[in-house]
Amino acid sequence: MNSGKMLVLNDLNVWYTPGKPVLEKLSMELGTNEVIGLIGLNGAGKTTFIKTLSGLLNTFQVKAAWWQGKPLLFRNREFKKERYVVFAEDHSFQFFTFREYASYVAASYGRKLSDIDELIHGFHFEEYTDVLLKELSTGNLKKAYLITAFALKPKLLILDEPVNGLDFQSTEYLYQQIESFRQYGTILFSSHILESICLTSDRVAVLEQGQIKRCFAGQEIKAEKIREVLKE
Repeated sequence: MNSGKMLVLNDLNVWYTPGKPVLEKLSMELGTNEVIGLIGLNGAGKTTFIKTLSGLLNTFQVKAAWWQGKPLLFRNREFKKERYVVFAEDHSFQFFTFREYASYVAASYGRKLSDIDELIHGFHFEEYTDVLLKELSTGNLKKAYLITAFALKPKLLILDEPVNGLDFQSTEYLYQQIESFRQYGTILFSSHILESICLTSDRVAVLEQGQIKRCFAGQEIKAEKIREVLKE
């Protein structure tokens, strides 16, 4: 793992209703070529954090935000072209087929999705490539976005509950893709499944009531230890 800092956030505050922060004084650093797991109970703020990074929320304040050594604006065009987000639920582009959606993403980012056929095979998605996204099951829709994400190879890949809806084989293949992605960039992913966190992460951040309660790294990443912190 490279120790260089890709993304730095200091004192991020996010709210939906004034005076009721969902995230409060949250600080985090993401290194280059690492996998960071974000875990917390329902309502801890995981999805809100991801939506903020994605530029979907504008009710926030941050003391400092840096991307690759430069000041960061979440809605900045250059930043948006270097990150891709797979949301826990996403019903956009419903009248695109998978092939049409993948082509649209490739054109938007100005990249070729060179190994997309390999990913389609790995996720057992061959028979769905020309099906409208709105007609896919929850699991297959998740596969469509994951295939696009890993084929795109952004510098920052953000995954919100990526295991949800996947069968056993696809979950195992997802873990393999997360492991191998380090050569291309950094992954930040949220999950409530400890196995996902422990098997794939270089670092784990436990989120509670909008703040980072504790971080684990390397050999510290054990399900029992993380479970104890979640129960405290």
